[in-house]
Amino acid sequence: MGGLFGVVSKEDCVMDVYFGTDYHSHLGTSRGGMAVWSGKSFNKSIHNIENTLFRAKFEAELANTKGNMGIGCISDTEPQPLTVRSHLGQYALSTVAKINNLNDIVDKEFSNRKNIHFMETSKGAINPTELVSVIIDHEDSFKDGLLKAQELIEGSCSILLLTPQGIYASRDKMGRTPLIVGRKAGAYCVSSESCTFPNLGYVFNYELGPGEIILLTPDGMEKIAPPRDKMQICAFLWVYYGYPSSTYEGVSVEVMRNRNGALLAKNDNVEIDLVAGVPDSGVGHAIGYSNQSKVPYGRPFIKYTPTWSRSFMPQNQEIRNLVARMKLMPIPELVSGKRLLFCDDSIVRGTQMRETVDLLYKCNASEVHIRPACPPIVFGCKYLNFSVSRSEMDLAARQAIIKLEGKEPESLDAYCDPSTEQYGCMVDYIGKRLNLSTLKYQNIYDMIDAIGIGKDKLCTYCWTGKEA
Repeated sequence: MGGLFGVVSKEDCVMDVYFGTDYHSHLGTSRGGMAVWSGKSFNKSIHNIENTLFRAKFEAELANTKGNMGIGCISDTEPQPLTVRSHLGQYALSTVAKINNLNDIVDKEFSNRKNIHFMETSKGAINPTELVSVIIDHEDSFKDGLLKAQELIEGSCSILLLTPQGIYASRDKMGRTPLIVGRKAGAYCVSSESCTFPNLGYVFNYELGPGEIILLTPDGMEKIAPPRDKMQICAFLWVYYGYPSSTYEGVSVEVMRNRNGALLAKNDNVEIDLVAGVPDSGVGHAIGYSNQSKVPYGRPFIKYTPTWSRSFMPQNQEIRNLVARMKLMPIPELVSGKRLLFCDDSIVRGTQMRETVDLLYKCNASEVHIRPACPPIVFGCKYLNFSVSRSEMDLAARQAIIKLEGKEPESLDAYCDPSTEQYGCMVDYIGKRLNLSTLKYQNIYDMIDAIGIGKDKLCTYCWTGKEA
């Protein structure tokens, strides 16, 4: 994934950019970057943050960085922001993007043009953000360039473009990722996460629609291109990777998770002693489940946060498994002899879940019941660089389907429908593989109701395989 944050201010804004970008660290652990306009030039810095915190890498540079406009980026893919000089002028650029047709764009739009080249700096591939800059530079204005990028890109691409005049913010054309504007006296910010606002003194001002483009200056906000009619915002924002204190499309992440957990409990009748959340994103769902079921909420294990990073980030599966195992510390007194029910945000591959369940049984848990807060993930995401699997065959649901069928079936529709026999067999297989007492997924209808903005505005592709 990744996250964007930018500030335009009548005063120095470096500390706001620094802390605002840092508040997106849950969205990626590969690279962090900042670019600040000094009034004469860009002061840019990019660091590898795979094994350290964003703040620690950038803190020493703050004293020598000044400016009243800046952008920052947390990226799980390529180093950003880029700084560019072109016929449009000087600018800095950051993206949150998954460009599925990157090579096609290069071949069709630029292969026959003279004096065009791309630096293959991202593991031998073209840098997606550089491609966006080239698309923009071949138009007559920033507005036309941003619109052209939206037109050409298949997948998703939200953009912050910092110029000496202000920040252009462009939300991806289907609105899969959010961009939200905050305001305080003498300053505006634009952010992927609204949780950045309160501690920096900002209040909600505006949320960009799908494909909308705005220009922020210290004096205000100008609408450059209107929003499109169709939106497909990622439902996983609320279920998992959005921060609990953020709000998208008027719906609080934590409030949604509480509602979602309550709906899980309404459809359940298992006898248990304690409800818990797999930290951290399962906690909100578990609190909702506990409040609805009247079963006490507890913490039978604690996540050790001082040094262990989020376990889904490392690409190496063995390292992911190690981090998942090492960061959770059980409390034997709350586990031994207990019938435990855990809410988790999802089951992707299932390897981390199996590690967790084995840990609980080693502490003499009597029963372990799992309630994922979303349906089985049957399809890999086509639109965001989120929890990217090297193959859809890594998914726990896909592995179960192939085991049951002996091969990949021509249609997976029956396995996406909770009313079918095939769905039930798939869930039973996953539960046995993970050594669970019971496994029951949230159904897609209740999950959508818990979000509350309507199915037509949500992307649910990873659960249904349907484009809209």
